[in-house]
Amino acid sequence: MSLTTADYISLEERYNAHNYAPLDVVLTRGEGVWVWDVEGRRYLDCLSAYSAVNQGHCHPRIVGAMVEQAQRLALTSRAFRNDQLPLLAQELCELTGFEMMLPMNSGAEAVETALKAARKWGYTVKGVPDGQAEIIACTGNFHGRTITIITFSPEEQYRAGFGPFTPGFKLIPYGDADALERAITPHTVAFLVEPIQGEGGIIVPPERYLKRVREICTAHNVLFIADEIQTGLGRTGKLLACEHEGVRPDVVTLGKALSGGMYPVSAVLAAREVLGVFGPGDHGSTFGGNPLACAVAREALRVISDEHLCERSAELGEYLIARLREIESPYVQTVRGKGLFIGIVLKPEAGGARRFCEMLQSRGLLAKETHGTVIRLAPPLVITKEELDWAVEQIAAVLA
Repeated sequence: MSLTTADYISLEERYNAHNYAPLDVVLTRGEGVWVWDVEGRRYLDCLSAYSAVNQGHCHPRIVGAMVEQAQRLALTSRAFRNDQLPLLAQELCELTGFEMMLPMNSGAEAVETALKAARKWGYTVKGVPDGQAEIIACTGNFHGRTITIITFSPEEQYRAGFGPFTPGFKLIPYGDADALERAITPHTVAFLVEPIQGEGGIIVPPERYLKRVREICTAHNVLFIADEIQTGLGRTGKLLACEHEGVRPDVVTLGKALSGGMYPVSAVLAAREVLGVFGPGDHGSTFGGNPLACAVAREALRVISDEHLCERSAELGEYLIARLREIESPYVQTVRGKGLFIGIVLKPEAGGARRFCEMLQSRGLLAKETHGTVIRLAPPLVITKEELDWAVEQIAAVLA
């Protein structure tokens, strides 16, 4: 007997922890920018699994690489070497210009790795007294959900009931370079920032902000850590969002689209001086750098390059933002973003973004609210102009 949407939802509500509030659509298949539910209805995916599916659902080249490697060798642990990790390390470093990379699985693990590297660098290279390293982050940030990361989360819900927290972090306003300079002390080892805040509501900082961050961090010998887990790998119209201002961070975290959504793969990129602080046993992961993950990531990167997804995102993002700004609606306050990373910010009287996302679902378009009042749009970068036009029609209809 086949299960209905209601059956699946009932089972999930009964047996699964209630730590998400998803839209009530039960998906079973995906191809490119389209997904299908268990009732056979088709939807345009405008979330891309929070930008993990930049290359589109089930990209045949990435699926092929995954199947081929899975049939040969999936996991060795890092107790032994494998023939895929060295190639991914070389290709990722040559693509981005960094000297070294450290592979992990999830985005949160990549951020934790960057924080550990920054602290150890502070003690062994900068000379900060042991146990006194400080790391600065921004209000409105989202870097993950581990105990340490929620320590510097500004969202009370993410922190409530999970203390005590990890010391050594301070928050400053996002987009305020002067606040960064004021917050730095001799014990500051790093500044962690998203080039564009995704979960915070697709917040684009002021022009030249990242340039000033780079200058300040250099002047004070502080590591500039860019969390590019959502913004990286083409999402904003550049390979890395920091490239819009021509700046190079000291450390970059990547994840999500590093595997095209096929498998959890993340990485930390940095200079040898930073990642070189780790010795055997200092840090690790059973699955990090496994041959299956590396083969998938290598093909995912090739797809981004071969299909010119960065350039597509820049061109189509500019087009989509212009079309969205033409919509006449009493509910829309502004449309902001870069590339195909766009937020429709609603006025308070709109009554929240969730109901609009539910209306879009009924019209065959899947999007997700963030911060209550923002409809986030981040379709796969393989989307066509015609598909974007159809999406704009649906969005205009529900916002009218």
